[in-house]
Amino acid sequence: MAGVDNRLPVAIVCGLHADAREAAVRRLLATVPGSVALHHDLSTAARGTVVRTVRDATGTLSTGEAPLVNDCACCALREDLVPELERLADGGLTRLAVVELWDSVEPRAMAEVVAAHGGERLVVSSVLTAVDPALLLPYLGNGDDLADAGLAAAASDRRTVADTWARQLEYAPVLALADNPLADDEDRALLAQLHPTARRIRIDGEGASAGELAAAALAGFDIEAAAARQHPACALLPQEADECGVGTYVWHRARPFHPERLYQALEELTCAAARSRGRFWLADRPDTLLAWDAAGGALCVESAGPWLASLPDAAWESVPPPRRAAAALDWDPPHGDRCQHLVFTSPGLDREGIERLLESCLLTDTEYAAGHAAWKRLPPAFDSLLEV
Repeated sequence: MAGVDNRLPVAIVCGLHADAREAAVRRLLATVPGSVALHHDLSTAARGTVVRTVRDATGTLSTGEAPLVNDCACCALREDLVPELERLADGGLTRLAVVELWDSVEPRAMAEVVAAHGGERLVVSSVLTAVDPALLLPYLGNGDDLADAGLAAAASDRRTVADTWARQLEYAPVLALADNPLADDEDRALLAQLHPTARRIRIDGEGASAGELAAAALAGFDIEAAAARQHPACALLPQEADECGVGTYVWHRARPFHPERLYQALEELTCAAARSRGRFWLADRPDTLLAWDAAGGALCVESAGPWLASLPDAAWESVPPPRRAAAALDWDPPHGDRCQHLVFTSPGLDREGIERLLESCLLTDTEYAAGHAAWKRLPPAFDSLLEV
């Protein structure tokens, strides 16, 4: 029949909260007839392999091993995942394939692998992050390296627990929530402010709500839109909020930062909130959109490409529509889409202190009036962070 999608739906379930993740997978297997879960255990990577387990609601169906690829457990997962999913699709008996990612594996890369190589046989139907609300803040504040926590996916893995958890949380449109009696109103407010657009579903819901998780797993997923939501230029950042002792402060300005003063304030700004993110520009780098991403007391600053105002008109045709739309919303002559847009979320947030510190890092009226030529002669304080 025309219009019928015969591809095998693939729901990706991720999260560092392993007990919550495993509970979400069990609920899906129990609720969706014909569902099968595929899991790669990367903790065995030191022995040169990752262990694959395939199971359904009744128990384990098969196990196997995949060799490391380039000394990287995640690379082995990528190489093994699609063939195993295709095998399930070819069997014709699986209604839903649930990919339970290992603790520190981030969902975006795996979703894009399945989308890119699934062809006419596989389709990503959802991405869900399992969350224990009582563990939300402890993980978000954990600046330990994944390697120190025994969670690194490769010898070269330099991620931290906090930044990995933040990306897992913010990428998924659906959050599967464990019922932990230790979670309080502050935990729930923090979760709502960190990812206000997410659909939140209880893993242990009964009655009519019991099918919500299953329906969400089959609802559909837009890979390109998900990627756009993560790009610093067009990310849907949280709005101002204040609830149960948790606050979100949005700071938006057009004037550029003085690179040296901002650099000197980085440590204080990074520690001012449990989570902060956004985009900004430096006076000495007027063409470069810089991404701000902080969690667990650590900050990552990266170039995210050019501001659209720095591009010739002809180049705009190659810019994705979400990027052009975001630029239009921020457009303000004479700087175009260049702006400071930083968002800070935390319990006990000191809005006034953050605002004072950020304002002190902007160019003064005198510095601003000196113009672009003078700005480019300012001390290049961010060269070390940007590896110039």
